[in-house]
Amino acid sequence: MQTILIANRGEIAIRVMRTCREMGIKTVAIYSEADANSMHTKLADKSICIGPAEPSRSYLDIPRVMSAIEVSGADAVHPGYGFLSENSKFAEIVRASGKIFIGPSPETLELIGDKVKAKEVAKKVGIPLVPGSDGPVDFQKAMEVASKIGYPVVIKAAAGGGGRGIRVVNNDRELREKFPLAMQEAEVAFGDGRLYIEKYIINPKHIEIQVLADKYGNVLTLGERECSIQRRHQKLIEEAPSSALTEEKRKQMESLVASFCREIGYEGAGTVEFLLDQDGNFYFMEMNGRIQVEHPVTEMVYGIDLVEWQIRIARGEKLSKERPQKVGYAIECRINAEDPNTFLPSPGKVEELYLPGGYGIRVDTHLYCGYTVPPYYDSLLAKLVCWGKTREETIARTLRALEEFRISGQGLKTNLDLHKRVLSSREFQQGKHHIRFVEELML
Repeated sequence: MQTILIANRGEIAIRVMRTCREMGIKTVAIYSEADANSMHTKLADKSICIGPAEPSRSYLDIPRVMSAIEVSGADAVHPGYGFLSENSKFAEIVRASGKIFIGPSPETLELIGDKVKAKEVAKKVGIPLVPGSDGPVDFQKAMEVASKIGYPVVIKAAAGGGGRGIRVVNNDRELREKFPLAMQEAEVAFGDGRLYIEKYIINPKHIEIQVLADKYGNVLTLGERECSIQRRHQKLIEEAPSSALTEEKRKQMESLVASFCREIGYEGAGTVEFLLDQDGNFYFMEMNGRIQVEHPVTEMVYGIDLVEWQIRIARGEKLSKERPQKVGYAIECRINAEDPNTFLPSPGKVEELYLPGGYGIRVDTHLYCGYTVPPYYDSLLAKLVCWGKTREETIARTLRALEEFRISGQGLKTNLDLHKRVLSSREFQQGKHHIRFVEELML
């Protein structure tokens, strides 16, 4: 593996490039016309424009990305997260062209991309499921399921992910109104209008287990991340480990995740996600077959480069059977270009930028002074990741770093102050937050 094309943009493209450079691997960046001046194009060994600003005509256009792979001479592709990272068709085409796709097989991506099939596997290996439909349902069946398990329920897209296609329903009238809208939304977002129904768990925590798995059946679990601070089902703050799990519960979840990965023949870095209710019961949500936005908190706590191991596994190396030691705590804040009150995107030109530093501080970003944040893509500007010996120390260090962080410019708004509010709250500091906490905080 001499050259890797990174089929992504922004901070994750730079993140992958840094590991490649340390491993002596050359990199190729792809970019849209809107990203011509993005930092990832400047740091790569070679950069190729693949089309207009619209994602559907650039980063999501498989023929254009494949052309760049062929022209560049790259022998492997790292998809990052989002865009084509979990597209089984893209993985299949990459491998059929004789290149290495740094991720799981197309068959595995297809399986875990279907939330209903993934739940079937989870049930088979003994992972608890949220009460709900056994598979996709039509409206009449949805009414029957809701009547049986009781309101509130949640409508989910069978092919969904990333918090999209989710609608909470409190009664028959809302189900009648929201079901056709959810079906239409799922069809537009995923090209698949199938829906299923689950019981809506009141104020749960969101817990995910990080896993690495090689081609030889070796599976390494690397503890959990708690991602309960969200807005509109999109994660804002993640931490590792979670203060909500006992060591016994952690081992139980990790063991089940390892069984799940062996059952589907998983290879690479992935994450299995759960809901944890107020009584400490956990339920399977889904598996993400890619590197997560929040992977740095696991890296900080376990002292491991997850991207490096993605690449090593893809080129056929075996995982070490020695599990790295967990040390301390880490918190990640997603700094977004958005109005802190409405959460609407707020792109603009960066005119002032000061990044925090000091012991235990990491900032992953593609920003620089003079850079114009385009309106076409995800609003993520930077990830502030802080480590400390204790959770209390980590919270204090993160608050200090947030005070140092400065991003401003014409038309540009950020959620920096919202992060300060959350981390300063008594509920967060006591570990009593849940996935609806931000909504309650904003009231």
